[in-house]
Amino acid sequence: MPKPLEGIVVLDLTRVLSGPYCTMQLADMGAEVLKIEMPGRGDDTRHFGPPFRNGESAYFLSINRNKKSITLNLKSEKGKAILRRLIPQADILVENFRPGTLDNLGFGYETLSTLNPRLIYCAISGFGHTGPDRLRPGYDLVVQGEGGVMSLTGEPDGPPYKVGVSFADIVAGMVAVQGILLALLAREKSGKGQKVDISMLDCQVSLLTYQAGIYFFTGQSPFRMGNLHPTLAPYETFKCQDEYINVAVGNDSLWARFCQVIDLPHLQNDARFVTNEERVKNHAALKEILDRVFAQKTRQEWLTLLQEAGIPCGAIKTVAEVCNDPQVLAREMVVEIEHPTVGKTKVPGVPVKLSDTPGGVETPPPLLGEHTEEVLSRMLGLQADEIAALREEKVI
Repeated sequence: MPKPLEGIVVLDLTRVLSGPYCTMQLADMGAEVLKIEMPGRGDDTRHFGPPFRNGESAYFLSINRNKKSITLNLKSEKGKAILRRLIPQADILVENFRPGTLDNLGFGYETLSTLNPRLIYCAISGFGHTGPDRLRPGYDLVVQGEGGVMSLTGEPDGPPYKVGVSFADIVAGMVAVQGILLALLAREKSGKGQKVDISMLDCQVSLLTYQAGIYFFTGQSPFRMGNLHPTLAPYETFKCQDEYINVAVGNDSLWARFCQVIDLPHLQNDARFVTNEERVKNHAALKEILDRVFAQKTRQEWLTLLQEAGIPCGAIKTVAEVCNDPQVLAREMVVEIEHPTVGKTKVPGVPVKLSDTPGGVETPPPLLGEHTEEVLSRMLGLQADEIAALREEKVI
């Protein structure tokens, strides 16, 4: 069966993370993604490191599989002319420049929609294309702070912390995919493309959910609670004899079972802990008891006991442990590819599992400009001598 997005052509003018993460997901599902890069340098992440292997960046390889790389100098008139010729053949254009940058180059949405009324134009930026902060540069660290996530991450008496992966960038890339697919669906009905405006800040605000709800109800801003949950208890991290464990007692029925497993059945009838509301109110006293309990056994001993009783729990695994976990491997979330420079290497797999039309990792991340000649000859009909002349003029 063909992949869901086979036959869809994407012009990828993005770089670094939010945009490339978006276009990688489109490519995984069969879209032909033409990654347009600056001659001689390419995407910034080609130079992010260490680690490098044979001159290739681990960062770049992690988010650019299944794409084709074309080098094109958009500061030159001939480079712009080539892009204009590609626009009518594309279904989607994705960019993550600061708002106004592509307009100044002559490639804003209003211009391109006249060249191709069916074009879906997805713009990812830090703060969106409207509002007083629209021209601010969007960096993951900055947006995690501006969006409230860092105010909720870390210990109560410690400094704020960012999430350990580029959370704001990646979430924006995921939401961009959602927006693009919705626009494709709308195009099936209307025949027209549209602009998809994705703000990293908007995406972070949308994730506040119940934390924002707490503020709307109480007028008090939620604060950092370490690994505690503001409305559930016990729902947190405990130190065992050797390692840490996460335990998620999400309702009163689980609480009753949990008390049996930890061999303290009287706790379920303790007035301080009998309901989740009371456990949240009296969390300090509960934690003091549970800290002593969990210190008596190893992580694996607790995992075995809790899992057998159906209590949600889990280890805090390292990246190495995750990448070698039997469940992760069974779900094909680690995939080996053959790269022309690096050789055999591994990348994360495709998280969306479709039963009839699955996506997949088919080709390795491209070398810089690897597909320039193929795309220009196939899509624009350029001859070898014309392509050679463009290369001589540093257009490609």
